[in-house]
Amino acid sequence: MAKTVYLGMIADIMHPGLINIINEGAKYGDVVIGLFTDKAIAQHKRLPYLTYEQRKNVVENIRNVSRVVPQDDWSYAPNLRQLKPDYIIHGDDWKDGPDRELRDEAFQVMQELGGEVIEIPYTKGIESSSIDKEIKQIGTTPDIRLKALRRLISAKPVVRVLEVHDGLSGLICETLEVKNGLYTEAFDGMWSSSLTDSTSKGKPDIEAVDLTTRMQDLNNILECTTKPIIYDGDTGGKLEHFVFTVRTLERNGISAVIIEDKVGLKKNSLFGTDAIQTQDTIENFCQKIRAGKNAQVTKDFMIIARCESLIAGKSVDDAIERCCAYVEQGGADGIMIHSKEKSGDDIRQFCQRFHEMHPYVPIVAVPTTYNQFTEEELAAWGIKVVIYANHMLRAAYPAMVNVATSILQHHRSLEANPLCMPIKQILELIPGTK
Repeated sequence: MAKTVYLGMIADIMHPGLINIINEGAKYGDVVIGLFTDKAIAQHKRLPYLTYEQRKNVVENIRNVSRVVPQDDWSYAPNLRQLKPDYIIHGDDWKDGPDRELRDEAFQVMQELGGEVIEIPYTKGIESSSIDKEIKQIGTTPDIRLKALRRLISAKPVVRVLEVHDGLSGLICETLEVKNGLYTEAFDGMWSSSLTDSTSKGKPDIEAVDLTTRMQDLNNILECTTKPIIYDGDTGGKLEHFVFTVRTLERNGISAVIIEDKVGLKKNSLFGTDAIQTQDTIENFCQKIRAGKNAQVTKDFMIIARCESLIAGKSVDDAIERCCAYVEQGGADGIMIHSKEKSGDDIRQFCQRFHEMHPYVPIVAVPTTYNQFTEEELAAWGIKVVIYANHMLRAAYPAMVNVATSILQHHRSLEANPLCMPIKQILELIPGTK
């Protein structure tokens, strides 16, 4: 009976180094590829460009690959214990850096199984991360970007979304990463906020900036980023107009629109009951959602219903009734629940009750006022998407005021230097500047 060789692989970017390690493994026995799923990858690095099924189709057709099995964990241990291969093969690049823990664990498991670890010298001149950067500079397509949000929701415990309002803030969201042991912390997507869009133009947040104007700003973000975007659609406007909004957003590769169940002149929700917040009827809002769903072309675009019951001072029961209707009668793809209460108790109660009734409908939260809770805690309530809805613009304003104040006080900019990013650094942030 032929011996088996286990090889873990993401296989998003196939290159000669991967083919070499497959061929080396075939010298020892039948090569079984443990293909990392989106779920296994998403908490450690960006989602692959190709879906699991697309990557599987490619790998299955490579010479010397006997079969492909899913690897649902970043660790090799679960699959090794289940499959009990005679060998595991890996490039020797995992001897250093964050993957060293994976290596130590693999050695321990293979020793338990009586197997062997084969390490192949890393192929010089080929680096997946460098290839990834080159592909990222090329950009993405509306179709790929559009599908990314649903993939993330399926793959991750919590999808982390950051407000962006121009190309520069979009680039920060796109590129910023923080290493945390085996994990790479990054933002998964972007929030196009009506509040920050309006404020950055010096206009009130009353739906005064129309879709055409907002799309001009969005195009600046789309051109220099690849991550999925959720669009703040306010009330969605008139039903007849909302249909065209959906078509426009979907055509441009926006992943989702969130519309709130309010009518009349918009007043920002964080005013709460200090301003008159009038909700639409359940029947009318469901009709608007259905019209949007009927207008979309693909199954990938999402219409998320935002419930303002808690903002308007109503009960959790009212919010539950409305949101169940928005899903069951309107066909909403997700629910956003909002509150200005700092305790978060009303949000937690809503989420736990709604999640029990509709466990597969993603709940979106904007924890601006109850920001003492971590993403992990919010996920335990049943929340799937966390939006940091206005922080980039709020951070930019005091920084600009401080620099301008320093110049006024000192009649020169020297004292403002420590408050400013070096020109060279900001130029290097923009692709194609050199």
